[in-house]
Amino acid sequence: MFNILYAPWRNDYVTAKKIEGCVFCHIGKSVDEEEYGILYKGEHSFVVMNKYPYTPGHFMVIPYRHTDTLESLDQKEWREITDLTKSGVELLKSVLKAEGVNIGMNLGSAAGAGIEEHIHMHLVPRWSRDTNFITSISHTRVYSTDFFAIYQKLKEHADRFFKKGIEIER
Repeated sequence: MFNILYAPWRNDYVTAKKIEGCVFCHIGKSVDEEEYGILYKGEHSFVVMNKYPYTPGHFMVIPYRHTDTLESLDQKEWREITDLTKSGVELLKSVLKAEGVNIGMNLGSAAGAGIEEHIHMHLVPRWSRDTNFITSISHTRVYSTDFFAIYQKLKEHADRFFKKGIEIER
């Protein structure tokens, strides 16, 4: 028997204009923050929603400088990425009421990097009951809310968390 799962929200992914070159460099240079789900732009890095998240609210901290090696980051770049990551955890816990947060980088294709040419830090909010049988059995994810609604909710509070974190650390 052939099963059909209708996923109209994926239409944007299939029909969207393809970005030439590095998608993260393109997004980092964009002035249309809403189009790409940009939550915050810092001096050395930016924070952007993952358009195809593992869980609702999944976002990334990405250096502006195009590099595929963590060790090539200078201290200012790395410091800002870690400061924004720390503030991002606070944002997810405060605004989305995340009970936990997975944080990580996949460096290189052998480590599972989907976009291996430009490093990025993932922040994935988690809740005690966010996994269920459908992911394990049917290899399907179910999102309980709309991407844009989550983006708007986080964006409304982003500057307060990210700017505060950067100012405290300097």
